Amino acid sequence: MLGPRKLGRATDQRKAVLRGLVTALFENGKIETTKARAEEVQNIAEKLITIAVKEADNFTSKQVKVSMPKLDSKGKKITKTVTSKNGKKYEVVDREEKTDMVRVDSPSRLQARRKAITWIYKVKDSAGKPVVDKLFDDIAPKYKGKNGGYTRIYKLGTRRGDAAEMVLLELI
Repeated sequence: MLGPRKLGRATDQRKAVLRGLVTALFENGKIETTKARAEEVQNIAEKLITIAVKEADNFTSKQVKVSMPKLDSKGKKITKTVTSKNGKKYEVVDREEKTDMVRVDSPSRLQARRKAITWIYKVKDSAGKPVVDKLFDDIAPKYKGKNGGYTRIYKLGTRRGDAAEMVLLELI
């Protein structure tokens, strides 16, 4: 077969469906869909994981000064009253500076993240972490010593309405 499947949809609709399925696969670890869609998503996901694995350790750490609001014992921000030059009084959040270690991506890792973003929607997983970060920080290190074969397809049988073959696509 030459090129990707058409899946009976226009190009923009087909890409939207595949992006949604790829995002759901990385977010949840498994998806249930038709066989044709699963094979296309598997192809895309394997390529993205391979890119992420190659760039897994390609970053440096750097110290950065971060300005954080001071918090009281209840977790609320502490404010102080300040007088301006013209005599008006207003409330300002009291802040403190801390040094924090921040990870800085190398140019090739940044390019890999941008390539992954073309196939992954800007969604956060259940822990509040973007799915692209989950791909590069959690999923890729898990497959560090492996060359391909990151996903598996299980056949579930046919769908009742149209007898389409349903499968479960999951990350191994």
